[in-house]
Amino acid sequence: MYLADHAWPDADTDVSTALVPLGSTEQHGPHLPLATDHLIAEGFAREAAERTGLVCTPTVKVGVSPHHRQFPGTMWVSPGAFREYVRSFASNLAYHGIDRMVFVNAHGGNVEHLREVGRSLRDAETAYACEWMWDRSIPDLVDDVFETNGPHAGPKETSLIQHLHPELVHDERIAEAAEGGCTDIANAGHFRNGAQVHYDAVENSHNGAFGDQTDASAEKGEELFEAATAQLVELAEWLEGEAFEDLLPAERR
Repeated sequence: MYLADHAWPDADTDVSTALVPLGSTEQHGPHLPLATDHLIAEGFAREAAERTGLVCTPTVKVGVSPHHRQFPGTMWVSPGAFREYVRSFASNLAYHGIDRMVFVNAHGGNVEHLREVGRSLRDAETAYACEWMWDRSIPDLVDDVFETNGPHAGPKETSLIQHLHPELVHDERIAEAAEGGCTDIANAGHFRNGAQVHYDAVENSHNGAFGDQTDASAEKGEELFEAATAQLVELAEWLEGEAFEDLLPAERR
């Protein structure tokens, strides 16, 4: 069930789990839309909700993205504002009886903040929420499919958008994305003597893209989408089947 499509008399459900898609609105190289992350998150969440009969909420479309601020169109909120918004959002769901959630997240900048929100909700015994990212659910497949997958605006995200929203991909700019971006990630200068020395993406990639985008295809995107959706479905079904008290913190020893 995609919650926002229903009238309120039809929105009452006997399930306890919601899939909450979260992403960002930020640059994804010259070839992908600013919406890339939140489109990917929503694609996974809506498909998993359809397959499980669980609830999918509207998408949180702006996240923690100041590291892409040099590129026009990028939007972001402060980490504190993001955490408080998601915490309030989740508490609202709990009020309606949805006391467990999967944060279906497709933006790396959100990860640590979603983990913190999940812990605070659990510690308060308001709800149980865990953060999920599609590529972490199928790491071996991602590595097998792409020679240089790239952490951002690379072939894995390009392939997914080619599969989910091909009309939004600038195919004529894919070669430009690879040539003007950062393909040699291991030697990009991210770290010196054990310290991470950059803060913004532009410091390592002139056009904001990483990896070899010419290795992308809609067919690869479909393969990744199906494999990761299966993982998300298993996670959501496990969560729905758990007793709520078993998801709460253990008692002090």
